Amino acid sequence: MEEFLDSLSDRHTQKVVWVLRLIERIEIVPQQYLKKLVGTEDLWEVRAQIGSNTYRLLGFFDGLRLLILTGGFVKKQQRIPVREIELAHQRRIEYLERRSRS
Repeated sequence: MEEFLDSLSDRHTQKVVWVLRLIERIEIVPQQYLKKLVGTEDLWEVRAQIGSNTYRLLGFFDGLRLLILTGGFVKKQQRIPVREIELAHQRRIEYLERRSRS
């Protein structure tokens, strides 16, 4: 996740961080910023848009308030690439396994 954010310009990183803080601070987040991915087991999509650039971050919740981000990418098509969903799902499984061992 850090690599993805480092790859963005400062202005675009600030927008992504603004959206993440919004999600953290308000109880009911508009779908334009946070949306559950249909057909997945508890994966969510965070969206940040600046001009014609749309950034998507995938993740899942651990409890009610902790959003674990699994990766990010620039939106180039309407659908989320299957590879990104599979990666997010695998990282969720790994996270939950590590958490259950500790």
